[in-house]
Amino acid sequence: MNLVDSHSHLFLEEFSEDLPEVVQRARAAGVTHIFMPNIDSSTIDPMLKVCSDYAGYCFPMIGLHPTSVSESYREELETVHRCLENPNSFVAVGEIGMDLYWDKTYVREQQTVFEQQVAWALEYGLPIVIHSREAFNYIYKVLEPYKNTALTGIFHSFTGTEEEASYMLEFPGFYIGINGVVTFKKSALPGVLARIPLDRIVLETDSPYLTPVPNRGKRNESANIKDTLAKVAEVYARPLEEVAEATSENALKVFGMLK
Repeated sequence: MNLVDSHSHLFLEEFSEDLPEVVQRARAAGVTHIFMPNIDSSTIDPMLKVCSDYAGYCFPMIGLHPTSVSESYREELETVHRCLENPNSFVAVGEIGMDLYWDKTYVREQQTVFEQQVAWALEYGLPIVIHSREAFNYIYKVLEPYKNTALTGIFHSFTGTEEEASYMLEFPGFYIGINGVVTFKKSALPGVLARIPLDRIVLETDSPYLTPVPNRGKRNESANIKDTLAKVAEVYARPLEEVAEATSENALKVFGMLK
């Protein structure tokens, strides 16, 4: 049974002391690909090193995370653009989007940065990986003009309503990322997920964050995607193998790696 972790930050310092063991456990759990979204200029080199050390297993994205948008956003954006222009191995523009949960100081700048990176994704023929927190309406407003374009991507860490899911499903090349939140006791996500077609979701961990039950509270890692898989299979009342195959195929398709 093969699994794909479509969103994991294994290059962060939380994994600095035992990354080989973390990767070994992921392989043992059946994980065949790990996709890594960038955060800002400070994480590019660590991310690329991990992807070099585990070439063909870990794959990098490039983008500016909304919580890293500040008064220096132009310089950060230029770094992203330079990375896209030069020969590279980036498989997506991500993670990008808007986050109004922590701070609304730079809401206009966040929107500008998101819009620019969406435009670059189309220019360079790459999917996008969207981060959205307390910002769905802003995100949808930016994306709506692209509904009938070649833009594809993943709406990462979806925790929204059935209505919001239906809006994202209007974009035929987009998938909804499901992680450990679906296993949380008070999560409303299982009820929403049941109304989303299986062929439109991908699995992710968002390691080291959002650890699924039964390890909630501990550092998350890619091997734990098997616990999210178990819950998703329960929601769909489908065999584990069927859900693993479908979600893995979806992820490889969106990242242009489906053989």
